[in-house]
Amino acid sequence: MTWSIVARDPATGAYAVAVTTCAFGVGARVPYGGGRLGALATQAFMNPYYGVDGMKLLQEGRPADEIVAIVTAADEGVDIRQMHVIDREGRIAAHTGRGCVDWAGHVSAPNVSVAGNMLAGPEVVAATLRTYEASHHLDFDDRLITALEAGQVAGGDKRGKQSAAIRVWTTEAYPAIDIRVDDSPEPLVELRRLWRVAHQRYIPFTANGPTRVRPAGVLDMAELDANCSAYARDWNARHPA
Repeated sequence: MTWSIVARDPATGAYAVAVTTCAFGVGARVPYGGGRLGALATQAFMNPYYGVDGMKLLQEGRPADEIVAIVTAADEGVDIRQMHVIDREGRIAAHTGRGCVDWAGHVSAPNVSVAGNMLAGPEVVAATLRTYEASHHLDFDDRLITALEAGQVAGGDKRGKQSAAIRVWTTEAYPAIDIRVDDSPEPLVELRRLWRVAHQRYIPFTANGPTRVRPAGVLDMAELDANCSAYARDWNARHPA
């Protein structure tokens, strides 16, 4: 009922999941990840423990193919599940159960995987991957949204549209970017709008917050405001409306 892209940015080490579907609140259940660990998506007749247990295995440093093998082996419903994983080394593994509703499948390239089910056809994942690979000039988050937009043009979820999300992890266990559209007739259009709004203050505000190496974060409000304003000016100059 979904297609998603799971990726690692070799330039920064960031991980991300971007996803869209014709169902409510896809961002609440499909994407999992962590800074310096990896990322995964669990979908189709989604089993949340693929995410919960998959993250524990990523924290242990297990390779992607081993993670997929372990979580699917423990599930009697494996034939109607889909998942894909990218680990801390950029290795990729995926599972599409034989009972997933057509069209269902997955494709990958170095540092990126695209998987989907109940799609208009294989061109949805192919166009998503092709566009992602051709968009090196874009920022990582922009590149992911652009790839989903190409998949939508290719037919998307054959039932229609309702929700979308993007989550990006950089250095921390919590996401640097977490934007969700739970219910919209044009979820990717709304996701892109919110993405632009988020870069005005939310994303730089998060970047100035507590980290493992800077436990308190920026506490001076004047400094925080100045940092956010400078970030937004630079970002807007590079991303004209």
